Amino acid sequence: MSIYLHDIPLEEAQARFAVALVEAGLGERLASESLALDERAAGRVLAEPVWAGLSSPHYHASAMDGFAVRAEDTQGAAPSLPVTLDCPRQAGYLDTGDVLPEWANAVIPIESVEPLDETGAPAPNPRHPERIRIRAAVVPWQHVRPMGEDIVATQLVLPAGWVLRPVDLGAAAASGQTSLNVVKKPRVAIIPTGTELVPVGAPPRPGEIIEYNSLVLAAQVNGWGGEALRLAPLPDDFEQIRAAVLQAARDHDLVLVNAGSSAGSEDFTARVVESLGRVLVHGVAVRPGHPVILGMLRFPGEEAQGRERQVPVIGVPGYPVSAALTGEIFVKPLIERWLGVPHSEPDTLRATLTRKVTSPAGDDDFLRVVLGRVGERLLAAPLARGAGVITSLVQADGITLLPRGSQGAPAGAEVEVHLYKPRSEIERTIFAIGSHDISLDLMAQFLAPRGRRLVSANVGSLGGLVALRRAEAHLGGCHLLDERTGEYNQAYIREYLPETRLKLVTLVGRQQGLLLPPGNPLNIRSLEDLVRPEVTFVNRQRGAGTRLLLDYHLRLLGIVPERLKGYNQEEYTHLAVAAAVASGRASCGLGIAAAARALGLEFLPLYEERYDLAILEEYYSSALLAPLLELLQETAFRSAVAGLPGYDIRRMGELVAEF
Repeated sequence: MSIYLHDIPLEEAQARFAVALVEAGLGERLASESLALDERAAGRVLAEPVWAGLSSPHYHASAMDGFAVRAEDTQGAAPSLPVTLDCPRQAGYLDTGDVLPEWANAVIPIESVEPLDETGAPAPNPRHPERIRIRAAVVPWQHVRPMGEDIVATQLVLPAGWVLRPVDLGAAAASGQTSLNVVKKPRVAIIPTGTELVPVGAPPRPGEIIEYNSLVLAAQVNGWGGEALRLAPLPDDFEQIRAAVLQAARDHDLVLVNAGSSAGSEDFTARVVESLGRVLVHGVAVRPGHPVILGMLRFPGEEAQGRERQVPVIGVPGYPVSAALTGEIFVKPLIERWLGVPHSEPDTLRATLTRKVTSPAGDDDFLRVVLGRVGERLLAAPLARGAGVITSLVQADGITLLPRGSQGAPAGAEVEVHLYKPRSEIERTIFAIGSHDISLDLMAQFLAPRGRRLVSANVGSLGGLVALRRAEAHLGGCHLLDERTGEYNQAYIREYLPETRLKLVTLVGRQQGLLLPPGNPLNIRSLEDLVRPEVTFVNRQRGAGTRLLLDYHLRLLGIVPERLKGYNQEEYTHLAVAAAVASGRASCGLGIAAAARALGLEFLPLYEERYDLAILEEYYSSALLAPLLELLQETAFRSAVAGLPGYDIRRMGELVAEF
């Protein structure tokens, strides 16, 4: 087949790969190995069942500290009619776990016994009395662990295919085992490629990228039960990559070649696989992750019988989200097959999309989302979709599939979400949609030990008010200046949420100003300087409070926004604006001082503003939000926010208005 990129449906790609594995004799469980029975066996998969070679307990044992007796000798004992037994003829002391004498068939707890000396007085040593007095009878085998109570010799203790847990190791040991036959861990070699890659710890220069995809892939492989080996990054050189793949395939079950898989001129992976075997698939119609390569490497005559040996190889895309999802889609099922365990499907929930999303018509689109329950509805807010945005996987509560042909889904659509996180974490989530502020990140940090998770979707102040109107969030951050009154937020709430009951609480006062490169090389001193031809501006998105603030002051100065080069270049957070300036993509942008400090920029203060939290009234007094409101009065949190540049906490927690 052609080795050039040609997307095929996911199901067809999986089927081709599965057929090739079966034809190569690699479609079943791997061979087994004997493993000593110790704590390192936890997590391994049994290749053979465990049968009990010993009963547990293997003798009749006392279940507690007390006296061994014959049950029939205790008959008739009552509180008003005690029975006295002689020691050691009729009773003998036992510690918990001691062997029950052959003549005994029950145990009386020591606390139910009156130890006596030969005169009938209390015995000086209660464990070695001359006789005992009891005031209640026992029945045969009471307080006794009979032989085989737990395990009977020859019974099945653990079946083949069982994933060993700590308690399973105890059961195996109790049944007399000293070693276990387990499935060999699939060995997976990971080869990162790319001349631009530098190892973790090395400071990257412009054009260089820290290589961490192999770290993510290796952790995935190990977590799924495999054994990963990360090789050093290789430059984009056909012969070096080929030699590394060939060497890795000789003593590994699977080879992952990361990057070098695309339609570009430096697509070495497909050529390497073609030179060592055959390419089954080059391109899968999924987003992100479409330039996946599936292939088989061939080594003629290397098996003991002289048969051809084959090793599967996967070309993993270089973008980090694509790499991680390729691991989930193709590597995880293969490792599970080789271990002989059922394919594990993640827990799923039905949720409602908070906004419209589009997707390519011909691709299965894997959309990352955060989840939060608002009232009776479970809401899914889409995250950034770029294949290079690894933090979207960090933040994601789950992933939903938009099937090819759907071209996306409208706001309000119900989707099935495959969970990355426990349901319990989602149920304690505070959902915030609105304007971005760095103090919200601090708030999330302080809320975590209090059993609450704060999830923020940054859509701008107006977008947050619209979300509250639709009851799609518990609260939203906003800083919307009313040009007529100079007041913040209240006029917009009356306009956009006239029928909604909510409370407006101040979070912070903060400075807005221009974020500038170190040294301010263009000598920008005011908004008037933004119209100079050499100045490139980066703006916030429509509906953001910062953009409304900019437009207001441009109007006061008589400046038409279109005169600003870059006015339509939009970012969704203050940190994204700072990154644009720090990277040289823009000369400046309007934002907060904390964002400037975070990226080592200069800050030119221009305006003071108030940033509020608009909170739906039904949640304002709820148990869910109580820790958040308490936090606004806590010294540690207030001090942490006050330590950010350009912040004023004097009105933090003040109830500004009720609607």
